[in-house]
Amino acid sequence: MLSRPKPGESEVDLLRFQSQFLAAGATPAVQLVKKGSRRAGDANLEHPPLQDHRDVVMLDNLPDLPPALVPAPPKRARPSPGHLLPEHEDPEERLNRHDQHITAVLTKIIERDTSSMPVNLPVSSGVAFPPVFHRSQGRQGKPVTAGKRSIFAQEIAARRASGAKVSPVRKVESTLDPPESPMTCEALTPRQCGSQPPWNSYSFQGPHLVTGKGLRSQEAEQEAQTIHEENVARLQALAPEKILQEQQRLLAQLDPSLVAFLKSHSRTREQTEEKATREQRPGRPSAEVTGKEAIAPTSASVPRQEDELEPKTPALALPVTPQKEWLHMDTVELEKLHWTQDLPPLRRQQTQERMQARFSLQGELLAPDLDLPTHLGLHHHGEEAERAGYSLQELFHLTRSQVSQQRALALHVLAQVIGRAQAGEFGDRLVGSVLHLLLDAGFLFLLRFSLDDRVDGVIAAAVRALRALLVAPEDEELLDSAFSWYHGALMFALMPSQAGMEDEDEDEEPPAEKAKTKSPEEGNRPPSDLARHDVIKGLLATNLLPRLRYVLEVTCPGPSVVLDILTVLIRLARHSLESATRVLECPRLVETVVREFLPTSWSPMGSGPTSSLHRVPCAPAMKLLRVLASASRNIAARLLSGFDLRSRLSRFIAEDPQDLALPLEEAETLSTEAFRLWAVAASYGLGSDLYRELYPVLMRALQAVPKELSSPPPRPLTLQRIASLLTLLTQLTLAAGHIAPEPNSDSAEASLLATPSSITWTQVSGLQPLVEPCLRQTLKLLPRPEMWSALGPVPTACLLFLDAYYQAWSQQPGLCPEDWLQDMERLSEGLLLPLLKHPSLGSLWDSLGCCSPLCNPQSCAVAPETISSLASLGCAGGHPPLSLAGSASPFPFLTALLSLLNTLGRIHKGLCGQLATVLAAPGLQNYFLRCVAPVAAPHLTPFSAWALRHEYHLQYLALTLAQRAATLQPPVSGTDAALCHGMALALLGRLLPGSEYLAHELMLSCVFRLEFLPERASGGPEAADFSDRLSLGSSGDSGCGRGALLAQACQDLPSICSCYLTHCSLARASLLASQALYRGELRRVPALLLPVPKEPLLPTDWPFLPLIQLYHRASDTPSGLPPADTVGTALRALQWVLVLESWRPQALWAVSPAARLARLMCVFLVDSELFREIPIQRLVAALLARLCQPEVLPNLNLDCPLPGLTSFPDLYANFLEHFEAVSFGDHLFGALILLPLQRRFSVTLRLALFGEHVGALRALGLPLTQLPVSLECYTAPPEDSLALLQLYFRALVTGALRPRWCPVLYAVAVAHVNSFIFSQDPNNSDEIKSARRNMLQKTWLLTDEDLQQHLLHYKLPNSALPEGFELYPQLPPLRQQYLQKLRISGVLSNGVSDT
Repeated sequence: MLSRPKPGESEVDLLRFQSQFLAAGATPAVQLVKKGSRRAGDANLEHPPLQDHRDVVMLDNLPDLPPALVPAPPKRARPSPGHLLPEHEDPEERLNRHDQHITAVLTKIIERDTSSMPVNLPVSSGVAFPPVFHRSQGRQGKPVTAGKRSIFAQEIAARRASGAKVSPVRKVESTLDPPESPMTCEALTPRQCGSQPPWNSYSFQGPHLVTGKGLRSQEAEQEAQTIHEENVARLQALAPEKILQEQQRLLAQLDPSLVAFLKSHSRTREQTEEKATREQRPGRPSAEVTGKEAIAPTSASVPRQEDELEPKTPALALPVTPQKEWLHMDTVELEKLHWTQDLPPLRRQQTQERMQARFSLQGELLAPDLDLPTHLGLHHHGEEAERAGYSLQELFHLTRSQVSQQRALALHVLAQVIGRAQAGEFGDRLVGSVLHLLLDAGFLFLLRFSLDDRVDGVIAAAVRALRALLVAPEDEELLDSAFSWYHGALMFALMPSQAGMEDEDEDEEPPAEKAKTKSPEEGNRPPSDLARHDVIKGLLATNLLPRLRYVLEVTCPGPSVVLDILTVLIRLARHSLESATRVLECPRLVETVVREFLPTSWSPMGSGPTSSLHRVPCAPAMKLLRVLASASRNIAARLLSGFDLRSRLSRFIAEDPQDLALPLEEAETLSTEAFRLWAVAASYGLGSDLYRELYPVLMRALQAVPKELSSPPPRPLTLQRIASLLTLLTQLTLAAGHIAPEPNSDSAEASLLATPSSITWTQVSGLQPLVEPCLRQTLKLLPRPEMWSALGPVPTACLLFLDAYYQAWSQQPGLCPEDWLQDMERLSEGLLLPLLKHPSLGSLWDSLGCCSPLCNPQSCAVAPETISSLASLGCAGGHPPLSLAGSASPFPFLTALLSLLNTLGRIHKGLCGQLATVLAAPGLQNYFLRCVAPVAAPHLTPFSAWALRHEYHLQYLALTLAQRAATLQPPVSGTDAALCHGMALALLGRLLPGSEYLAHELMLSCVFRLEFLPERASGGPEAADFSDRLSLGSSGDSGCGRGALLAQACQDLPSICSCYLTHCSLARASLLASQALYRGELRRVPALLLPVPKEPLLPTDWPFLPLIQLYHRASDTPSGLPPADTVGTALRALQWVLVLESWRPQALWAVSPAARLARLMCVFLVDSELFREIPIQRLVAALLARLCQPEVLPNLNLDCPLPGLTSFPDLYANFLEHFEAVSFGDHLFGALILLPLQRRFSVTLRLALFGEHVGALRALGLPLTQLPVSLECYTAPPEDSLALLQLYFRALVTGALRPRWCPVLYAVAVAHVNSFIFSQDPNNSDEIKSARRNMLQKTWLLTDEDLQQHLLHYKLPNSALPEGFELYPQLPPLRQQYLQKLRISGVLSNGVSDT
């Protein structure tokens, strides 16, 4: 048996199988049949098929290459078996006969016979040609449909109605003559076709498809009738089965959905016919109907059915009456023509109901009753059509329009609305915030999507709206004008505070979700979540920077779009170091900005507006680089090394602004920004090598300053350029004064500091003779306030340059000190001392209080449109002249003056006393008094932080100068010293992040200096003892009084200072960075961008900080703290707190009495031995006595939340446990236990003692005479807590509370129980009445006669008596009557004798 082929066998194996099969001669399983020829048809079907030869594969005759398959061999159709093709018929002729293509139709065209058709010439008329087809022509005589329906739906309904009219007519005819008038073919429905046989039921009245149109008029009807008769005869000749078969075949060939549609259409027709039949029933009037009146012709005289409106529906007052001749007006939809009417009259708002805000195309808020003409384009909206303007919702809808002009218009209007809202134009006319509403609605991402638009106009509008949202132009102007102030280049990061973000998270998210949200990986958070907390972070997460780069580089937008994009990039760079780094590292972004907008060569620009800013220098591009460089030293170094900024700085500084081929204003701004960029780089010690190259240019510019200042109206841009030049020279002078130290390590920082500066002192020593005349020239305008305020920051920059000059000069090791000392004396005698005596300077000191944000917190009020997720200075609308940021602000000049005076006084000790006379100015004294007053500092906002930082600079410099004068000249007025000390204490608790060095220097030089405590030498300790004796009425040991403690604290001030420097230490990195900034150590400056100020550097209760840290360390160290360290720290802290409580109480006004009490309790919770130390006992007792003073005690509120504590009851419970464990009846410990148990405090504290810690009552042996407060504070008013009263009574009855163990609480419990059992308030509940009777019954049955006597005969509290209260000798009549009443009622037993 032959085997079958298996998988894996080759063609050779198959050929071998074939040869074996042929050799065997076996019968094949399949026979090959040859069919007949096509032309032979089926003639040979009766004969058996012929057996052909076997199909054998032969490889010998196959060609080497396969045959070509293109073109494919033609395929011929095979004829069907029943239709043979005759051999004599030409196939082409047969195909042509069945061809249905349009070409076959066009080959046989029969011309239409028009011989009998009349020809009319056109008649001239005054109407339009061609005549306008009126839509109402097709609607005449058609029924009105209910409700609002489209034209298509109305047309379908009209056709159905017309069909319903035709069918009943023929139905009526068929009923009149049944044998000869059956239904027509049009009324045949598929249901009828399938359910009843078609024979003997139908007749055909005439042709409907063939009309004979186009033939001769006399032959048309005859030919059509002939064709119709042939069709009818053919249909009648067919058998009924054949008709049904053809019907089923047609249905099978049709689409089932089409068949279903035809059946539904047929049902609708049937319903219409049935309705018409019911209307023709006998009993109803029926009109005479004939076959010719199936469709009535439309005529103008016949009224249309749409005009026959209901009586209640008012007719539309259209401005133009539609005519039937108008094109596409055959069907008039009146409901869609409402918009063509005149607007309804404007409704006058008579109530205070809120209305939707509407804005004009310029972003103005329109009044609700403002009537504006419609040609202004403000009425294209559906809601409130009579009101002009567009709502925010309509503008949002318009931004999604398919028309690019509408999208651009909507974005433009929204940008205008945002700008006006930020400027405060809307005020209180709107409820809520516009910016909040826009951001909540997704406006941020709408702008981002619009930036991806393909239309340039939409992109430009989106960029303008993004700039309006992110950038406040007044903020940038303020920061630019303050660049030349004392450390004016430093700026807080403009990002939202993380504390505010966490608060929002806590309010809006559960703890589990909050933990997920606060994960450090912000990249996993969606942009919408980021934008909810930080708008700029959300934008950066949407790949905004690459898109802006694409717009700048590829689309080449117009000048306005370029400026907007650069301004947006500046705002992004001010956000944070992270954002600035992302701007720098965005591929090709900075390269595009430098290449396109800071070229070194360009075509001269005309005076008019330019069409493009590409390849033209642009000042915002230079400012962007300056803001980026301010973010960190690393970014500044990368900009200088990677983008060839040295050549560009040289290009724009080497030429005067007048010589640049740019408009003068743009050239001056560009030159100013170039100076500022160089100054920022020089602040890090970078870019100093350019000084040698540009030295002649700088000298020429500096020599031209007096001439520019003497010009009659000094231009603001010119003054800004001069100030920027002086600031640059200041930084270069500080760089020249750098002395490279010997490297003490191999670190990169040490090697950087050891690198010598590229500028030497000899290169800058000649600048001072050129700057000093400029200062003298500006000081001549000091008596003229208008001219003085117009000078701007130029005098300030001159003073700061002299400060840096003398500071750098004094650090040169190889120069003679006598030279700079003599020069300082010359400057002081010739310039500074006369200036200090000038009356105009006194007016500047007097205006400090008016311009101070600390004295006027309302000047730092948050703008109405401020949002927490987008930080802004809020300078929209500008600032008044008499404010810190105003044009007449004295702070910049006076701060620079004090800085110069401090430098001269530090270097030349002999000048310190003369220069310190400035501190005696009455304006400065009054200003200090207002700052020391217990007034809360303004809430920290970006603007308040910026303004307060500059104000604190002035205060610090004034205090430093006062400290130098007090150290060198000890006889200082006591009032002035106390005022300066109070100012130093207040400033220490207010300093913001970035001022760590100032806080450290204040603690070293001012806060803990004996010179600022004049009370020590003026009888302050003795006065304290005398005050205590008057208030407490006791004459204790004078050596243990408060006076002795204060005297000892003054002697221990150095140790106290060391303690606070240790426990109030700031972050070392921040302290070193701040030190480098304020000491001018440029090589160690890490950045000019300060961290976000969340809160001041030190907490408000910083004097208690060592005690708090001791408590936390003890809680974390179960084994206990070293005794020496613990006692010393607690002792120094308590000494300092006592000094402040006694002599500087205003320094602790921000710490509530309850918080002070909680801090004192921490001393007892540190360990079990600390409170036993005698010095600690004395200090705590003195501080407790201060808290219990009559003027302080009413302010003690233990129910309010305390900083650092979850709740005071929790702390008190911990305090009770510690008291039970380690107190051993300590009276001071017991006094602190008793103080919170006063009646006015929470009952929770008393329940904690009498309910959970009853054992502590035996150790509370504090005598009544040592109670720090009056006993009436515990007994009045009567206790109203039933649970506590029952605990009082139980403690008394069980003996847990006895007069010899706890005299204070025994008197308190007796007083409250007595008041309760004899109270007769009828409004009490049944539970209280029952408890009172029960308690009185148990009292009546007591076997302890003394306790029974006390409870029944209690009269008044009296701490002078041993028991602590007075007793009635016998029961009062009221009590006797009450007891008698209860005895009669059976409550009291008669077995006990009356007392």
